[in-house]
Amino acid sequence: MLSINSILTVTFTLFAIIDIVGSLPAIIGIRQNQKNFSPVIITIAAGALMVFFLLTGETFLRLVGVDVRSFALAGSIVIFIIAMEMVLGINLFKTSPDDSHSGNFVPIAFPLIAGSGTLTTIISLRSVYSVTEILIGILINLVIVFLVLQAMDWIEAKIGKTGLAAIKKFFGVILLAIAIKIFSTYIKF
Repeated sequence: MLSINSILTVTFTLFAIIDIVGSLPAIIGIRQNQKNFSPVIITIAAGALMVFFLLTGETFLRLVGVDVRSFALAGSIVIFIIAMEMVLGINLFKTSPDDSHSGNFVPIAFPLIAGSGTLTTIISLRSVYSVTEILIGILINLVIVFLVLQAMDWIEAKIGKTGLAAIKKFFGVILLAIAIKIFSTYIKF
C-alpha cells in the first residue's frame, strides 16, 4: 500500500540530495562552455541512472557481500558528509565542472544530479520504503530537475547568487536531520 507521507519523505530526501537549485551555479558555468546543452537529455540520463541503481543496487550489494542495514548506515554517513558540504560550502564529492568536452551526461547528469550521494540515498531509502514509493519520488524529482534546467536563466536573475547559497545551506540542514534519522534507525549499541 502506497503512503503519501512516505512518498513525500522520499521526494524531499531526494530533492535535498540532488540539490538541483544548489547545483545551479555549477550548471550555469558548465552550460556557458557547451553548445549542446539539453535539459531533456540531462534529465533522461540522470533518471535512467537512478532507476537502474534502484532496481539493481540490492543485487549488487549481495554480490559484494554487504547487507542493506550496513549499506544504509554507510549511506547515512555519506548523506551527513554531503549535508556538511552544503552547510560549510566545501566540495568533497562533486567533481570539477571544468570539462567542456563531456557533453550533457558528464558532469551534469552524473555526478551533479545523479551522483554518489543520490545513488547511495536511493539504496538507503530502499531499506525503508517500497520501490514504487521511491520511483514516484524519483519521477517527481526528475520533473523538478527538468523545470529548473529549463528555467535556469529566469531563476538566476530572480534569486541571485546570494539566494542560491542560502537555499543550499537550508537544504544542508534538512539533510543533516535525515542522515541522523537513518543512522539512529539502523545503529545498534
